[in-house]
Amino acid sequence: MADKVAIVGGGIGGLCAALALIRHGVDVEVFEQAPELKELGAGVQISSNGTRVLYALGLGAEIERVGVVVAGKEIRLWSTGQTWKLFDLGAVSVERYGFPYMMFHRGDLHGALLAAIRKQRPDAIKLNRKCVGVREDGDGVEMQFEAGATAQAPVVVGADGVQSRVRLSVFGADKPEFTGIVCWRVLVPRERVPKGIRMQVGTNWVGPGGHVVHYPVHAGEYLNLVGLMERDDWRVESWTVQGSKDEFAGDFKGWHSDIHETIHAGDTPYKWALFARPPMPAWTRGRVTLLGDACHSMLPMMAQGAVMALEDGYVLARCVKKYGVTPEALARYEAVRRERANRCVAASLDNARRFHNPELANAEGAEAYVTREWQEDKVKARYDWLFTHDATGVEV
Repeated sequence: MADKVAIVGGGIGGLCAALALIRHGVDVEVFEQAPELKELGAGVQISSNGTRVLYALGLGAEIERVGVVVAGKEIRLWSTGQTWKLFDLGAVSVERYGFPYMMFHRGDLHGALLAAIRKQRPDAIKLNRKCVGVREDGDGVEMQFEAGATAQAPVVVGADGVQSRVRLSVFGADKPEFTGIVCWRVLVPRERVPKGIRMQVGTNWVGPGGHVVHYPVHAGEYLNLVGLMERDDWRVESWTVQGSKDEFAGDFKGWHSDIHETIHAGDTPYKWALFARPPMPAWTRGRVTLLGDACHSMLPMMAQGAVMALEDGYVLARCVKKYGVTPEALARYEAVRRERANRCVAASLDNARRFHNPELANAEGAEAYVTREWQEDKVKARYDWLFTHDATGVEV
């Protein structure tokens, strides 16, 4: 059996792990269920702890070409548009944390990782391989695919998302709980963006029972708009269900006109239900481990889901480089990553309560609430432990 790592799933986390392994001199194969590799038309925020990994992977020039470095983040009140600074980014992020905070179209970031892998290992990615289970057997792992095909590897990494079949096969069914929040997303071409929406910052509109986030992506050609609203009548956990602009706008009835103009100026919106999963006490068993959303899916309230997957991938590669293609490497990877990732899961849940607080219902109460909750020292306490982390240098 060839001394290589098998990765199930060709999303951002799986490709990051693959590229990091290649950069560390480890052979790798990626098994992806789709007939072609492409990412959803949605945005993703990558803070300094994630861009640090991307630069370490040699992707600096490409991410600078397609990404957007925003000047900062701001809080706006759902009804009046009153604005407060959340934190400075741009040069401040580089000065304080060593690397920029960047916004991407998911397809651009995914494409950068994919191109780098194919340049070094043209045959590393196997398409049309939908994994339905894994089985450890002696000194290796057998992966079972639809239509009866199989493949073997010394170790397997499940990077196959929130509905991971690798996780199901090794650890059994999980117990996702509906959060009572439905999420919307839409891309808006720059020329259609209302004048009231500033393109050079990331904005978080907060209100009772919901919030809206928007930021520029694809070198500033689009605005990515995401709306989250508490409602209990939609429980489909899929990113690919189309909704309507009228339904999206109806969820945010009474919110600022800039939000409604942006919704109606956008392309077709998509909606999905947010589910929370309890932190896994362990995500490695023998020669199989998990990565990213497969083992620590989190609500999108800290903008760290993709970043945690990037960190996972890089640390995994460093552990395999140090300990070999062995169960020991996988166990060490989990030991390094579990506490940090699970802390981020908890922080994301905490932010959901903060963004949707009833005290935001009226301007007078909101002023006091925002001033209290987003004091500079509180913001630093919430984010500095994330942004300062160095996955490329942490002890493995």
